[in-house]
Amino acid sequence: MEVLGYTAALLIGLSLGLTGSGGSILTVPILVYLLRLNPVISMAYSLFVVGTTSLVGSYRFYQKDLVSFRTALIFGIPSLVTVFLTRRFVIPAIPQHIATFNSLVITKDLLLMLLFAVLMIFAAFSMIRKGRQPEPADEKADNHTPNTAALLVQGVLVGLISGLVGAGGGFLIIPALVLFSKLDMKMAVGTSLLIISANSLFGFAGDILNYSIDWKFLILFSMLSVAGIFAGTALSHRIAAYKLKYGFGWFVLLMGIYILIKEIFLS
Repeated sequence: MEVLGYTAALLIGLSLGLTGSGGSILTVPILVYLLRLNPVISMAYSLFVVGTTSLVGSYRFYQKDLVSFRTALIFGIPSLVTVFLTRRFVIPAIPQHIATFNSLVITKDLLLMLLFAVLMIFAAFSMIRKGRQPEPADEKADNHTPNTAALLVQGVLVGLISGLVGAGGGFLIIPALVLFSKLDMKMAVGTSLLIISANSLFGFAGDILNYSIDWKFLILFSMLSVAGIFAGTALSHRIAAYKLKYGFGWFVLLMGIYILIKEIFLS
């Protein structure tokens, strides 16, 4: 299972390179179910892995002039503040034992995994819906005036989700950038990777004082994920992204349902 877990790290980068999202959707289940890590620490590690991988990916998009720094700043600042505060103060404040319903004991680990499973299902429906047909033809839309208020609100929402469940929030960020900032899809993916990297690494900074970090494991796992994003960005020029997003959406949906069933009925 450990070898399978390390091999699966490549899929994290592959997903980010191909679609600009989905990294954390894979990272947490891999760390929890294949590498047997505690859910809370897995969500912390997920932030570092996805943040590092996305940073490398965003640089590759930057080299092609496909990153809007103006939009990243508007969206990113409220998101950064929210994710840091959530990881630093909200997560440690959640009690280990929350409630008991008949024979079901709601613990901190269970609550976070259930939240993550629900997030996976929402992300899956978003990817399936958007993967039914090709994206509209690209247009240089970075000159359009962004809807600043909408981006600020969305930034706070993504920061809260990132902080609670260790997810980068790419499935929320990309639609927001396309809708509220009028970016074309490729520009949205590149900008999303930059925002995800900042969100995730800033959120992880809030965890350093709360947990003991296994840096050797974390760096090795992240290097494998980074290797995956190089493969993903190379393949993105050869494979229609909408087809991959559609298939990946169904995979994520099944994973989300599996986590719900396992955590509620099989634990």
